[in-house]
Parts: sequence; C-alpha cells; structure tokens
Amino acid sequence: MVHRIAVLDRERCQPKKCGLECYRLCPGVKMGDKTIIFGDDGKPVISEELCTGCGICTKKCPFDSIMIINLAEELKEDKIHQYGFNGFRLYRLPIPRKGAIVGLVGKNGAGKTTALNILSGKIKPNMGMIENSPDWDLIIDHFQGTELKDHFEKICSKELVVSFKPQTVYDLAKVWKNDSLSLLKKFDEKGTMDELIENLNLKESLRKLTKELSGGELQRLAVAICALKNADIYFFDEPSSYNDIYQRLSVAKVISGLAKEGKSVLLVEHDLTVLDYLSDYVHILYGDPGAYGIVSGVMSARVGINTLLDGYLPAENVRFRDNPITFDVYAPMGDSLQTPNIIEYMDLLKSYPNFKLKVSTGSLKEGEIIGILGGNALGKTTFMKIIAGEEKTDKGEVKCKARISYKPQYLNAESDEDVKTLLDRASGGNLESGLIQSLIINPLRVRKLYDKPLKDLSGGELQKVAVTACLLREADVYALDEPSAFMDVEDRIAFAKVVQRFVKSRGKSAIIVDHDVQLIDIVSDSLMIFTGEQGVKGEATSPMEKEEGMNTFLKDLGITYRRDVDTGRPRVNKPGSKLDRDQKGRESYYYLSKRE
Repeated sequence: MVHRIAVLDRERCQPKKCGLECYRLCPGVKMGDKTIIFGDDGKPVISEELCTGCGICTKKCPFDSIMIINLAEELKEDKIHQYGFNGFRLYRLPIPRKGAIVGLVGKNGAGKTTALNILSGKIKPNMGMIENSPDWDLIIDHFQGTELKDHFEKICSKELVVSFKPQTVYDLAKVWKNDSLSLLKKFDEKGTMDELIENLNLKESLRKLTKELSGGELQRLAVAICALKNADIYFFDEPSSYNDIYQRLSVAKVISGLAKEGKSVLLVEHDLTVLDYLSDYVHILYGDPGAYGIVSGVMSARVGINTLLDGYLPAENVRFRDNPITFDVYAPMGDSLQTPNIIEYMDLLKSYPNFKLKVSTGSLKEGEIIGILGGNALGKTTFMKIIAGEEKTDKGEVKCKARISYKPQYLNAESDEDVKTLLDRASGGNLESGLIQSLIINPLRVRKLYDKPLKDLSGGELQKVAVTACLLREADVYALDEPSAFMDVEDRIAFAKVVQRFVKSRGKSAIIVDHDVQLIDIVSDSLMIFTGEQGVKGEATSPMEKEEGMNTFLKDLGITYRRDVDTGRPRVNKPGSKLDRDQKGRESYYYLSKRE
C-alpha cells in the first residue's frame, strides 16, 4: 500500500498563463470525478483520495508546479503538520535530550525550521487535519508512549521555558531600534552578559544601533540573547551564517556550554564541521524540498553525518540520494601540477584610509584550484577584486592574460528577470547543451528555478543561481567569493564536486573564498591563508600545499582534524581528546596524509 500526496508549488503555478492542462488532461476529471477543482485564487486543488497517480498533470504542467509523490502507507500515521491543501507536510519529529545537543541536517525546504517551530511551541501541529485542527488532548494522545508526550504536555500547560535563535537574524534590527547593549541587558536572566560579550567578540558592537550591525554581528548578538535566557530548551536555527570560522567556533563553545549545564539543545546547521564539532546526536531530514520532509530516527553524530553522505538509511531501508558522497583519502598536492602559470603577481599592497592589505608573491596555475581561508575583514574580498581587475593596487603588479568570471560576496537580486533568461545570457545561448546540463545545471538542481524572477529567490536559491551564472560564462579563471553562503549541506558538497569536475575537465582554474573549512578541503589543490587584525590590516601568504596550509590555519584555530575511518571525511577532534593531544604534540593539525 502507498500513501499518495499531491503538492502544488503555489509560487510557480500561473493559471492565467497556461491552458489549465492539469484539469483538461486529468483522467479523473474526464470521468466526472472532482479529482481537480479550482480554489478561490483560481489555482488547482488536487484530491489525494481521487488521484490515481497517473502523472499526466506533473508532465504536462508548463511551470513544473505539481508533484505527485507515493510514500509508504505507514507514514500516513506519522504526519505531524501540513500547510494547507496540497501544501508541504512534515512527518515525524526530532527528539530533544537533556544535557545533549541534537543536530538537524538536510536539504533546504525539508522542514528543519518547521520542526523547530513545532517543538518550541511556535506552531501547534495539526497532524494533517487542515479544516479542523486537533485540540491539545488529541495531539498529546498521538505521542502516547513516546518521549515527546511529556514535551507537548509541558508546552500545553506553558511549563516549558523555551529560548529560540531564529534563522532570519536581520529581523532583530526591525524589532529593536536601540543599541545592542540595551538589548542584551533586557534578556540577561542568568547574569552572564559580560562573559558572553567577551566570548562572542561583541565589544565593538555594543554601542551600535542594531540597524548598523553586520550580518555576523547580528548573528552573534542573536546567539547571545538566546543563551542569556534561563530556559529548559534552546533552539539554534543556522547559527553559523555570516560568521567566519573563528566566530563559528566561538558560537559553538557558547552552545556547547548550555548542554554542559544540563539543558536540551536543538541545532540546525549546514556547516558539517560545526555540526560534527557540536552535536551529540543527529536527525536527518530527507524528502522532496517544498513537498514533504521526513525526520529520520536518532543517530550518533558520526553515524548520522556518515549516513547523510552515504544517502541511505539502513534502519529505515530508505535511499534518499542516488549516489554516495565520497572524499579523497589523500590531499592533492599543489606543487604536483606541471602546468603553466596563468596569473602571476609580485608582492601586492593596497591601502584604504583605515585598512591595509599585503599579499605575498604568488601565482595560479592552469587547472589549479586555490582555496582561501581566514577571518572576516582581513582583505580576502579585496584580493579577489584585485585579481578580477575591479581594484587597482598601490604597489605590485598582477600579470594576467586570462579571462576571469567573478562571483561577488554580496548579491543583488532586485530584478524582475527570470532565472532562465539570466543563465542563458551567461552561457552565450548554450544553456541547453548536454555538457552544461550534465556538468552544472543538473548537479546544482537549478532547472526548477528557471521560471522564478530573481527578486523572488531565497538566499540559498540566489546563491546557487549566482554560482551557476559564474561557471557558465566563458572564462579561464572562476573567482567565487563565499559561494556556500545560505546553501544547505548537500548543495555545498554538490558545488564542490561540480567545480572540481568542471574546472579540471576543461583545463580551467579557480580561486574560492569560503568559511566552510570542509568545502575548501574538498575543492582545493592549494591554499592561501589570511591573517592580521580585523578591519585594520590583513596579510596573505603565497599559495602553499594544502597540507601545509591546513596545518597553518588549524594551528591558529587551535583545533585538529582526523579522517573518518569509514568515509575518509575530515572530522574535528574533540578538544582535549587523546587524538587532539597527540596531533598537537606532533604539530600535525591536519588529518594524516599518505606520507605519514
């Protein structure tokens, strides 16, 4: 037996611009059944009970706005929430644990934020009963015999004290117009404000109005506010966004401190390094983004992340991705490339009124991918602009005959132009070529965005489109500044693999700046490290072998990496563990290479 669901993407559905193919061609409608009717807004409402699953509507809809999906019948009893008729639905929930951090990971649009909103009491679950929402007695009865029964009883009786760090931190500036310090004082229930200001590097932010704060400052302020509350359970929805790796580790230490106090913590995170570093347990959310999401059973952090990469849940006998994600066991060495230089530069200097950048002599070889790591406000973006020819140096020359395609850090999407038009222009009219489709469009899952106007894209969607447009341009060097921002973990790894295949197969080169250390580890041949004083001065090394570069960077961070024995993926050692102490003692902060 199967449980059939029909999902309508209401943004994509445009009944005034189509021939109502879903209605006209539906066999059930032709037989006189009300398989499809039209709502007050003129858009179709599909009866899941009457739908035969023939798939005609999904194939004939000119806007790809309909999905008919068959799920296991037993999931019907596990439906937790549904957003209206033919809307997204969530099956099952993660389970909070006292004194532990439970991580949620999966694609964007799979229901992670919905799960947090339900467990925090922001959303009352309707169990799929759209017209007549259930009362709390029925909801609590549904969870009889599970660990969640007590949780929802406390939500119902308002006994559960919750603290929630939302995904959209820019909303802080909309609701609080004063300075950051007054906001922190307002929520300091535990008397730990001064400690958190120090730990999260917020001293320079205290006198600023919230509207004057950067994304990273807003993120850390939101984390501080959440941690200041004296709650039973803490929710953190994507706490790494906008922050560099140093700031991410600071945030991680604050969050882990809450679990050590015996509190329950639930965490949504796309940076696998941070997720692995923080989580005790992991739930995977899988499904079809925007259509449905299923919460897996609980696993240890290591098993959960390895399962995510493998794409197969053995306990549930479910494959949610066609191919496993694999990692090279040994790091490629930058000096092994016997190809000519396509960019060369001598020592570079660039000065602004309040900032100075110095870059040591270096080069980019044909077929090489250089990864760039370092804190915020150290000049990484300035260096990218110099290479791309958008900034002039005060001293030092860049010798570059290569054509460069540049994706900037900050993206502007106020245009009414749709995605397909933009990408077709970037590709020189070759968007539908088989090579482009197989190497870029299909792996990055961009086709479903074709009809969307740029101004309507989410942060993750806009990032994917910008990355795709950059790669589609005819160029010798692809320069990408923070391509992983807002992307989910699967899209990040897909991007890394796309760049590797696309660049290498066509003899191109790339320079990539990102704060996701695991992404840089996957994609890079060589590394440049930026150090200095944030917002005052920055210094960049020459490109160096990946192992040397990672050792330099990780030593500065104070963390060590090892290889997972099953998958070969890099993992952060727990601070103070035997492996951590041993590797630090040998000055081997990066995972062991073939030579060792």
